[in-house]
Amino acid sequence: MSNYYDVQHITQFSIDLLEAAGLDHEKAQAVADVLIEGDLMGHTTHGLQLLSPYLGEIQSGRMPVTGEYETVSKRAAVQTWDGRYLPGPWLILKAMEAAETMAHTCGTGTVVIRRSNHIACLAAYLKRATDKNLVIVIESSDPATKSVAPYGGLQATHTPNPIAVGYPTDSGPVLLDVSTSITTNGMVGRLHKQNSQLPFPWLKDHQGNATDQPSVLFDEPKGSIMPIGGLDHGHKGYALGLMVEALTSGLAGFGRVQKPSQWGASVMVQIMDPDAFGGLDAFKRETGALVDACRNNPVTEGSPPVRIPGERGLALHKRYMQEGVPLPDGVHEALVDWSARLGVIFPRVLQ
Repeated sequence: MSNYYDVQHITQFSIDLLEAAGLDHEKAQAVADVLIEGDLMGHTTHGLQLLSPYLGEIQSGRMPVTGEYETVSKRAAVQTWDGRYLPGPWLILKAMEAAETMAHTCGTGTVVIRRSNHIACLAAYLKRATDKNLVIVIESSDPATKSVAPYGGLQATHTPNPIAVGYPTDSGPVLLDVSTSITTNGMVGRLHKQNSQLPFPWLKDHQGNATDQPSVLFDEPKGSIMPIGGLDHGHKGYALGLMVEALTSGLAGFGRVQKPSQWGASVMVQIMDPDAFGGLDAFKRETGALVDACRNNPVTEGSPPVRIPGERGLALHKRYMQEGVPLPDGVHEALVDWSARLGVIFPRVLQ
């Protein structure tokens, strides 16, 4: 059963842990805010579950605790950065600031980052842009990892490669965050530690047999995660996965060819200002009309109403801000260990 914690208290605790590990305050604040935002929206595999491995990255020296990114190239609406494996959440927030500035001038702004450290939950960034009536696209891959096989293939070649998009409508934002594979490394890893099974056969063993056993990603010879679409329509998720690799590692000019050995990410962050296109009011009117048509769509008797992407996450966010945010099984224990190691007092449980 999950324990619930006051959002402000668990945020401050996370900042204190990161600072005790050596991270400077600005970066610690960014990491804590983004991880907790992931939990608040229900993305528990990419929330505070990641704090323990992030602290491990800091203590091993793989995540620098101070310093800045390096600008590799720059034009009016485009920048490429070398993130130097600095904390991913901090880099993404900085990239959003730069992309927004370019978008206000040019209508659009894109920042591509090579050698970022892990960037946590993509959905956690979107509302920062939609609250300003901006459109945001984030895509990410990890060139040091392979867990997803191409459609029809047996050996993993790439990562789940998520795509996140946020945009405003006249009845609230649409916030989507989808992997181009059926499930994520984080979910498979969590279930493997718990000796649990996936709810459906979303993986393939090394012989190509569909399975719900997470162990196939860890045993030799390794299996793989299926692309979105599975055994029959996996060509669609496979194609999207390739696209993400091109728009992240490809545009960054750094990826699998360089064979990095460190956990990290290649990232694309793009922001668009609807005012520079057909106008904000027209944009929100169009997006809102379709959202309303979906939300008001008839459903079969006894079925729940149609939900808009991000609606559940926003509802959970509102609830958890009031009642406290839950930590999934295993996360509390891992953070208690770091609390003792770094001498930071763990906050009390609300319920």
